[in-house]
Amino acid sequence: MGQRLANEAGRTQAEQRGEDVTRLEGRGRPFPLAAPDRRRNAIVVDPHVDVNPKAPMGGVGGRGLQASVAVRTRTPQAARRKDRLLLQASMEEVLGSLGAEGAVPEVAMATEPVAVGPAVPSLVDRYFTRWYKADVKGKPCEDHCILQHSNRICVITLAESHPVLQSGKTIKSISYQISTNCSRLQNKVSGKFKRGAQFLTELAPLCKIYCSDGEEYTISSCVRGRLMEVNENILHKPSILQEKPSTEGYIAVVLPKFEESKSITEGLLTQKQYEEVVVKRSNATTATS
Repeated sequence: MGQRLANEAGRTQAEQRGEDVTRLEGRGRPFPLAAPDRRRNAIVVDPHVDVNPKAPMGGVGGRGLQASVAVRTRTPQAARRKDRLLLQASMEEVLGSLGAEGAVPEVAMATEPVAVGPAVPSLVDRYFTRWYKADVKGKPCEDHCILQHSNRICVITLAESHPVLQSGKTIKSISYQISTNCSRLQNKVSGKFKRGAQFLTELAPLCKIYCSDGEEYTISSCVRGRLMEVNENILHKPSILQEKPSTEGYIAVVLPKFEESKSITEGLLTQKQYEEVVVKRSNATTATS
């Protein structure tokens, strides 16, 4: 008699906890009595059914919930796996809703205006400081850009206003052979102290760019330091110098001396100062024309 009462009490408590009583039947042992709350179990409810969370849970199977709500225990790992499958299915549905030509389906506008967040900064803007050298060696508009990292590494690139990056220019070839006896491709760096690196001054040439219209441009270092490497990719594909001048189309990497890492930027322009120079140059061109 006592065993039967305990079994009935355990069955009622199992139903109140949301356990599948049919799965527990026929095992030849009584239902377990109330156990401490197990945080690893979670009650999974059909998300498409409107459920009142304040509804009472009394009665068999949680009669306070709507009859169509399925209540069962599920481990957090299974719940996360189901969420990933639902997310994947949703993404496939969104991609599948695109038209044959990639047209995005119309979306109803929100009743409240959505605030547009600030643009995400690029990798260069996040980790490098832009410095500029205008009219290098007195040649108009031949501007260089120096990307300085926090570890004092400097990446030499072309500024946006450089003639090579203007429309209509086609690069014929690029050469790191700056003289008969000196080639930047022969720069070999080894060891912790960067032995073998060529030392550069501010006006030391790095490479020469030859355009199809006959123009020739010499790219200078603009900073004092040791040459760490040159970008050989632009030799095989010169177009990346124009397409991605600040990333894949860089010219060279220079490492200034530690004691000079802060003073090398004294003769350079900040991005704001460089933009002012470009505006004045444009206004002067407009006035003369």
